[in-house]
Amino acid sequence: MITKSTDYLGKIVSVKIDRPLHSKHPKFDWKYELNYGFIPGTMSPDGKELDVYVVGIDQPVDTFNGKCVAVIHRMNDDDDKLIVVPSQLELSDDEIRVATHFQEKFFKSEIIRDIRN
Repeated sequence: MITKSTDYLGKIVSVKIDRPLHSKHPKFDWKYELNYGFIPGTMSPDGKELDVYVVGIDQPVDTFNGKCVAVIHRMNDDDDKLIVVPSQLELSDDEIRVATHFQEKFFKSEIIRDIRN
């Protein structure tokens, strides 16, 4: 069953990092400027686990527990990305755009926030 990315807004999640900070993309000639991973046991519309950018951690990690503060919804791709941060960190949409630009510059997207906050 496909996991709805917005269901994670405002929740603490466990992330498995498969592309640590500064690692090289497996197909393209650029490096990850963030820890990048997925939520185990989920499924996104692309048939893989739900992807996550971990923002606010300045060292490579294998796993991370943090709060989902936003979703990058790609309008020209079916692969939303969760934005997960340390629970005390607050980010503006502009800060999210800057942090994820290294990869998101190739896509048209919108940032979705938890409307309950």
